[in-house]
Amino acid sequence: MAEFYIREAKPEDVQTILDLIFELAVYEKAPEQVKATPEILRHSLFENPSAYALLAFSDSHEPVGFALYFFNFSTWTGKPGIYLEDLYVRESSRGLGIGKALFGHLGKVAQEKGCSRVDWSVLKWNQPSIDFYEKALNATRMEEWVGMRLEGDGVRNLDKFLTPNVAPHSV
Repeated sequence: MAEFYIREAKPEDVQTILDLIFELAVYEKAPEQVKATPEILRHSLFENPSAYALLAFSDSHEPVGFALYFFNFSTWTGKPGIYLEDLYVRESSRGLGIGKALFGHLGKVAQEKGCSRVDWSVLKWNQPSIDFYEKALNATRMEEWVGMRLEGDGVRNLDKFLTPNVAPHSV
């Protein structure tokens, strides 16, 4: 049986994380959509953390997978949650329990932080991942929800909806 270990990412792991993100993007048929750079990841994960990463390594200390997540909030439970942005295990290391172990570590974080749930999305065509989530984790498919997104100009143009009677919120 292959051995592996999981740990929280460190600043010196930024290039490894970016490499794994790119591999995931290739798997998801969208490598041209990766805009992250080492500098952006360093800032977002360590200097001003808005997301966090777990890394999986083989017993020979080679990176074999990662989970990248951030905290959200459920108004219905009144508690924080975790949104798993990405989970990826290199093809050569699949079937060894690494994906389950990454979820196990994510679950530990969720419990420590008092989170009521862990949410994530999966591409409709990615049946191997859907099968893993449903069978190995007993995850619930959220058929009634439709994902929505604004990017680029969509985000920049939101300010046109500001009204004079609402003070801007400073974060």
